[in-house]
Amino acid sequence: MKRSLLPLNALRAFDAAARHMSFKHAADDLSVTPAAISQQIRSLEEFLGVELFRRTNRSLVLTEAAQLSLAPLKNAFELMEESVDILTDSKTTNHLKISVSPSFASKWLVPHLASYYQRQPDSVVKINATMQITDFRIDDTDLCIRYGLGHYPGLFVEEILRETIFPVCAPSLLNSCKLGECPSSILEHTLIHDDSSVEDESAPNWTMWLKAAGVEAPGGMPALHFNNNALAIEAAVAGRGVALARSIIAEEDLKAGRLIKPFGEGVPIDFKHYIVCPKDKLKNERVVDFIDWLRSETGHAAPSEAAAE
Repeated sequence: MKRSLLPLNALRAFDAAARHMSFKHAADDLSVTPAAISQQIRSLEEFLGVELFRRTNRSLVLTEAAQLSLAPLKNAFELMEESVDILTDSKTTNHLKISVSPSFASKWLVPHLASYYQRQPDSVVKINATMQITDFRIDDTDLCIRYGLGHYPGLFVEEILRETIFPVCAPSLLNSCKLGECPSSILEHTLIHDDSSVEDESAPNWTMWLKAAGVEAPGGMPALHFNNNALAIEAAVAGRGVALARSIIAEEDLKAGRLIKPFGEGVPIDFKHYIVCPKDKLKNERVVDFIDWLRSETGHAAPSEAAAE
């Protein structure tokens, strides 16, 4: 049957009537009259030479042939709607919607975006800084950067950044005392805790770090607790104490000299940053280009086809 001959309006009326088992409710759904639905159904039955409904005094009953056709018809309309969405999105292909954690957004992504705009000056990047889990089926998101172990079934996943953890403090804190000469000197300062790290079992907390350094911490030490890594870093920049920092989050402050590492290099951790998106998003040139930019900015080469599989 030629596509140009398909009675799409009549098929839509049949789909609505079958879903509601009511011409009246189908009419409400399609913003037409019940008489129009009835006429469309009759014309479709004549066109196909097949009875679709058996009409009784009180209800409609689908014929066996009509019942069998419902699932394919539903899929067909969903595919048409998807095609329309793709065509609509093509009007705004310079828009890119990204979901990242607030800490990663403020401490890594925003400082690095200048080089992306040099590459794509016409891009409109919309950043959703959130800790909420993204459901790509309902959320208006092209791509996520997520911190975890990389377990995201059914999605495109690529490691983009690894991290270490180490103590950091403001330079003024180091200059005002003997901090850095030995690990026990840290006990003279307020320890800044990032409580969001409880999600990362591989990341050492202060108890673990002090034990590994051979330092016995007395009870009742002054402490500051934050539920956000970026806030813990800002407290350290302000000289409020010593924080255990993730290397990616502390990167810009270390480069600018707002923070220093009094005890040298850190401990690698299992959690990493990953690019995560639906596989069909890789058909979007803007998404692919952003992923290529992330690889370039982080020094990660694209995985081989064998590795990707």
